[in-house]
Amino acid sequence: MKIEQIYTGCLAQGAYYIESEGEAAVIDPLREVSPYIEKANKNGAKIKYVFETHFHADFVSGHLDLSQKTGAPIVYGPNAQTGFEAHIATDGELFKIGNLTIKVLHTPGHTMESTCYLLLDKQGKEKALFSGDTLFIGDVGRPDLAQKSDLTVDDLAGYLYDSLREKIMTLPDEVIVYPAHGAGSACGKNMSKETTDTLGNQKKFNYALRANMSKEEFIKEVTDGLAKPPQYFPQNVMMNKEGYESIDVVMKRAAQALSPAAFEAAANETGAVVLDTRPAQVFNKGFIPNSINIGLGGQFAPWVGALIPDVKQELLLVTETGQEQETILRLARVGYDNVIGYLEGGFNTWVNANNEIDSITSIPANELADVLDNQPDALIIDVRKPSEFAAEHVDGAKNLPLDYISELMAEFPKDQTMYIHCAGGYRSMMAASILKSRGYDNLVDIDGGFGAIQKSGRFKTTDYVCPSTLKNQK
Repeated sequence: MKIEQIYTGCLAQGAYYIESEGEAAVIDPLREVSPYIEKANKNGAKIKYVFETHFHADFVSGHLDLSQKTGAPIVYGPNAQTGFEAHIATDGELFKIGNLTIKVLHTPGHTMESTCYLLLDKQGKEKALFSGDTLFIGDVGRPDLAQKSDLTVDDLAGYLYDSLREKIMTLPDEVIVYPAHGAGSACGKNMSKETTDTLGNQKKFNYALRANMSKEEFIKEVTDGLAKPPQYFPQNVMMNKEGYESIDVVMKRAAQALSPAAFEAAANETGAVVLDTRPAQVFNKGFIPNSINIGLGGQFAPWVGALIPDVKQELLLVTETGQEQETILRLARVGYDNVIGYLEGGFNTWVNANNEIDSITSIPANELADVLDNQPDALIIDVRKPSEFAAEHVDGAKNLPLDYISELMAEFPKDQTMYIHCAGGYRSMMAASILKSRGYDNLVDIDGGFGAIQKSGRFKTTDYVCPSTLKNQK
């Protein structure tokens, strides 16, 4: 028996490869499916099934390509309705993989088709639970992503309560929980950095699995403090549900190396967003005017989804040399299939062609402290999440979270210098680049963010924020 978790950090997503006696199954695959096929071929195994726990919102799954390339049927749980051929399993249905059995546990709540897959060994003993977005380590799936006119968030939370207690908490404590996501995913709010655990430990430490918890208490706690989901989520759901282009087609179409002249012409003629994926402290020194920065080194794909709300938006890429294909792939993982080319040779070719460039001033934390010594009322913009801001922030700072920058644009003054920071510098440069592209010029980025501010020891901070402010920013 082989169980392998294939975890992708930038999406905080876990896919699973299960193998026994020359047969294999893949659960919740990423869009690029060659690693699963190569793994099976290397082991002399045949992929027999492609299991999906639900219609994912935060990434485009690889079920279609994997099924087409291997002949393995796609399996969803009850209530799933797809625009392509799939096996819609019944609750309790069994699937054989070598001498292992996978049992379908329908667990509605996160979505109505949400399903967990229970792995039984050759003796029929419960060994592992592939819990999708129903149960995370430290949390459970948010119940606000699959609302319909006849189902409220509270209705879905109630279904989730019943699913957890009737289908999951009745399993043996030694069962290993393998969730679809970990810390950093927007599919939950309190996920652990651990990516697997025993069910027994989760019964002890996961707030949502408290034995004496009433349904009313559960609904209140699970729905409290949910941030607004990224705008690309419903679009990814539809792609997963109705179908999408093959990743091979998307990658081939996007791999268009453009000279500076061709790149500029494409930007002018198409209205494409120029997306620069270089590190923040490289981008700020020089970039193509009106481009936005989302560094490939961080949680790139989710931030693209949050800041470029339409997955159909045409994109032109500026990357570090050699990272073009990786960037295109990561965009495709979240459904951004309309890359129309990239700057051949990277930003240096733009500079060498004597084209116009722009820049953003970035200063260290100590220099900001010097500014505040002379200008105590200087405007500090903190673009971290409200919860981060509430935990601790610079006295007098204004919290305008990056997640909501388009909605909060009017809160950024054009006639006053703004000193912008996040936790470490990744998000603040995104914010500064977006503001710059929209005509804001009085911008100063704080290199190293709040971490550097704390380390300097020169700032007064507080750990309280007005509750009404938090409410307005959720």
